[in-house]
Amino acid sequence: MPLKQSVLQILELNRSNFISGEQIASELNVSRAAVWKAIKALENEGYIIHCVTNKGYQLSKDNDLISKEGITPFLKENYKNNNIIVYKTIGSTNDEAKLKALESCPHGSVIIAETQTKGKGRMGRSFYSPAGSGIYMSFILRPKTDASNAVLLTTAAAVAVCRAIKSACGLKTKIKWLNDIYYKDKKICGILSEAVTNCETGMVESVVVGIGINFKTEFSGELMQTAGSLYAGVKPPITRNRLIAEVINQMLDISEDFVYREFLNEYKEDSFVIGQDIVFFRNNIWHNAKAVDIADNGGLVVQYESRQIETLFSGEITIRKKD
Repeated sequence: MPLKQSVLQILELNRSNFISGEQIASELNVSRAAVWKAIKALENEGYIIHCVTNKGYQLSKDNDLISKEGITPFLKENYKNNNIIVYKTIGSTNDEAKLKALESCPHGSVIIAETQTKGKGRMGRSFYSPAGSGIYMSFILRPKTDASNAVLLTTAAAVAVCRAIKSACGLKTKIKWLNDIYYKDKKICGILSEAVTNCETGMVESVVVGIGINFKTEFSGELMQTAGSLYAGVKPPITRNRLIAEVINQMLDISEDFVYREFLNEYKEDSFVIGQDIVFFRNNIWHNAKAVDIADNGGLVVQYESRQIETLFSGEITIRKKD
């Protein structure tokens, strides 16, 4: 690990305390001058580091730059050595994750970026990804299952994100089928899953699960009507690194046994769609129905006015406004 990253790791592990240059130098077996140069290099990258005579260095609590060194201290012990790659700027974390998956990047690898220039949403939409305010991450998962089970990973990811936000932030979020997370009636997270399947065996070789969270993103124009953030207009009590780590913990935990579907009850409890009158677009026609349940495969069970029951597996739904 380069010296700069080693120094950052020590500062992240000691965020609540000052740590002397002498102690850092001794731990890394380098000179105090080398430590000072590493501190300056970090400051040039945007890190705010307090330096006090006879006390040493301390990473400011206001620092909110994403880094592997800032994420790792909050990971469960069995995930601390996972492959975590952080970019300042990238086209799309999902696209990069798919390339890494083809290069045999292992299960549990995570691609993260400060900003995306070509962030991807569902149905070919773009995902607004400004720097310094959001969380843009993609998992490489190798679930060793067939495609019929792999589709559940999107449903599982929604539960994992809700768990992570509750654990790290103390905030209660809701799920809109299929894969959007809402807070205070506005969308704060989107999830996009893309799978690669072996045509001969029917087994899934890898699934890339992309998660975009509006952490403290400010919106303007039409987006203000539908998009929100966890901490819009207020100072977050935690860093993005802390929430990212908890998303990793929860996502990797839930991916280990997702085929048993134990998370589905939690998905239903967090859903604000079940019991609602909805409309959805299919075959160039708008359909009215009532959302009545979530199927074992993650599909949305709807009932028409004719009492006919059907299960939706994809698409967009809108909750009908009451007169």
